[in-house]
Amino acid sequence: MAEQNMFEHLQQLFARARAALRPILPKWLRGGVPIVPVVRLAGVIGFSTPLKPGLTLASIARPLERAFKMRHARAVALLINSPGGSPVQSHLIYRRIRQLAAENTRPVIVFAEDVAASGGYMIACAGDEIFCDPSSILGSIGVVGGSFGFPKLMEKLGVERRLYVSGEHKAMLDPFLPEKAEDVERLKALQREIHQDFIGLVKRSRGARLKGPEKSLFSGEYWSGSKPVCRALPISPRRSSRRSKHARYGRVTDCSKARTRRCPCLRSSFRRWSGLRWARSARVSSCAGW
Repeated sequence: MAEQNMFEHLQQLFARARAALRPILPKWLRGGVPIVPVVRLAGVIGFSTPLKPGLTLASIARPLERAFKMRHARAVALLINSPGGSPVQSHLIYRRIRQLAAENTRPVIVFAEDVAASGGYMIACAGDEIFCDPSSILGSIGVVGGSFGFPKLMEKLGVERRLYVSGEHKAMLDPFLPEKAEDVERLKALQREIHQDFIGLVKRSRGARLKGPEKSLFSGEYWSGSKPVCRALPISPRRSSRRSKHARYGRVTDCSKARTRRCPCLRSSFRRWSGLRWARSARVSSCAGW
């Protein structure tokens, strides 16, 4: 009982001391101040080397969880700078962001930097709102695959290809063998299937806000952020209102002077767009790529 009374007494002393010091403490040390953690997603999706790590779910799972579970966070900001890459990793990252947003009831705000195309735009679709610079490259809702063919070069050099397989299509589209029309058609059928999945994801995430002819939107084209077609995706190249952001998220404190580790920095241009003072989220690491 004595220990319990001592513990309660210390709690009261600590609460009184905190209340007395609160007016003179920096805003980021006062506690209870709403913040917006930032996670940077940059690089080719799925392509990873020891010197140039790319974007994969495994590489960004922990930073995403820290950002969404941060106390007093009113929203989570994602800075995307990616030309795309693996459709599988793009979809996994998209699903994880939406899952964390639903579990923690956090709105997601996406900012496209230089490029958010193909798989980068798929990840951007995880945001409730998407903002970009007028010169940002966006779109490219499609699927691409390519290779080289060397049969004639090998014939000229006198090189013989020896390949031993078990399975009729195991060596399909081998670059050292002549191309077969049925193999190409099989590959294109697979691409069309992945493309339809991509289109369905965009339609589900953007909903009624998606406007414009589908033939143009889903043709694989990409555009600058100033083009009207980007507003049909929908993406806003304009500066959002300071008043509306403050009304929705409250006063967001700049925690840039806090002692943080490997915290991504939000560029001043995005601060101007949103009218918010963004926080550096502790231990939310930057996922730098190429």
